[in-house]
Amino acid sequence: MDSEIKEEIPVHEEFILCCGIETQVLKCGPWTDLTSDQIANRPKLLIFIIPGNPGFSAFYVPFAKALYSSTKRRFPVWVISHAGHALAPKDKKILTTSDDPNAQEIKDIYGLRGQVEHKLAFLRTHVPKEMKLVVIGHSIGCYFSLQVLKHAPELPMKPKFQGVMCLIRMSVS
Repeated sequence: MDSEIKEEIPVHEEFILCCGIETQVLKCGPWTDLTSDQIANRPKLLIFIIPGNPGFSAFYVPFAKALYSSTKRRFPVWVISHAGHALAPKDKKILTTSDDPNAQEIKDIYGLRGQVEHKLAFLRTHVPKEMKLVVIGHSIGCYFSLQVLKHAPELPMKPKFQGVMCLIRMSVS
């Protein structure tokens, strides 16, 4: 029964130009653009997943569906790819935001600091300031999540972040 519920949960795929780089965002839930929804219609919280390496977003779809289902479909769950880790198919439109104040290209976007800046730019542009945020990171995504908190004092200071959950896989010899 639980797997049937997860199967019927819609997953919306978008490719967004973020910091000059194609970025894949997978979204569980009907909310495709939180900034354009009327405040009264917006969910109060967003669950945001930052993957581990290799940053393959689709790997996290079953987890995202399970989270969405467990919250009784009240809160959207988004998974973001790492910068440079996903290319849009030739027939897929890449969304751009003309008034994106974070659209500048980041030096060394493929490095650790650049990946953190990439996630910050995305959050600042695509998540309303008043929305609460739960950030879930897996492996290197945990590092990125913690760096987002550290380098974005304007985000956690407006009680935007509800929490950070880190998932680290350790191998035992």
